[in-house]
Amino acid sequence: MPDARTPVIPDFITVHLGVPDDRSAPNVTVSFPDYIKNVASSEIYPTWPENAIRANIYAQISYALNRVYTEWYRSRGYNFDITNSTRYDQSFMQGREIFENIGQIVDELFRDYLVRPGSVEPLFAQYCNGTTVTCEGLSQWGTVPLAEQGMTPYEILTHFYGPDLNIVRDAPVAEPIPSYPGSPLRRGMSGNAVRDIQVRLNRISNNYPAIPKIYPVNGFFDLTTENAVKEFQRLFNLTQDGVVGSATWYRIAYIFTSVKRLAELDSEGLSLADVSKQFPAVLREGDTAIGVRVVQYFLSVVSQYVDTVPALTPVPDGVTNPEPQVFPPYSSTL
Repeated sequence: MPDARTPVIPDFITVHLGVPDDRSAPNVTVSFPDYIKNVASSEIYPTWPENAIRANIYAQISYALNRVYTEWYRSRGYNFDITNSTRYDQSFMQGREIFENIGQIVDELFRDYLVRPGSVEPLFAQYCNGTTVTCEGLSQWGTVPLAEQGMTPYEILTHFYGPDLNIVRDAPVAEPIPSYPGSPLRRGMSGNAVRDIQVRLNRISNNYPAIPKIYPVNGFFDLTTENAVKEFQRLFNLTQDGVVGSATWYRIAYIFTSVKRLAELDSEGLSLADVSKQFPAVLREGDTAIGVRVVQYFLSVVSQYVDTVPALTPVPDGVTNPEPQVFPPYSSTL
């Protein structure tokens, strides 16, 4: 993936065939294009003007991607990405007929989705049928007269969602990687996952001021970060050990999505700075910046205790400085 946790089009999506808490309902996993074809064929009519069909499909794609990207259900312990209940999500009828023209349009558009300018997450493109149910977002039946007036799909979408709307085109297709790094985070660790936790806890603390602010946000799991984690755990009835295991990680993810309204039409928005990565996955000769500085610092600490490890003298850009530098003694608070 790129240097930020940017959205991808999932190869597959898992649909729960019922309301979220109905554990007797089965899950089905289908390819993402097949899922959108089913939703579109279940919710709109193939006889509608093509531009109305396209506008609705953009909204359906974006809605589903928002559920996947925010891990809306998975962060709450469910083992699926979306439901087929129109009370919560979009209609999906397993085994239904797919209309030919709708299938062709989905094949063309399934890598495109809606975003607000400056935001990363796919727009939670709320919509309703516009007849028996009305809402603040797109009216499905309302797209028809607009298309008949000659409006383009984008013009139809901005009519309902406002002019501050972009369409991301040709997004990469890949299997989304779960946000949890796979092992618990604790004091003394560093990396992009730690920075993610710091960013999220700082934003959550705006709504829950008992959580202390973390400064600086630098990807180092220090005592301040541990204290913020413990207070979050206390507030949300988790074990107060200061360790970010999967339960704490996904609870932070869910509360962060909630306070920023990322799964709502009036989302506060997730900026590129919120998800940018400072630490590269691999360091090679010639690399610079924070990832190099981190390695240099830890090697300098090790060199004080292991004679075979030579002392290093890093400078801010990670290039060896010929002038000797003095490193502070190891701190248990790092």
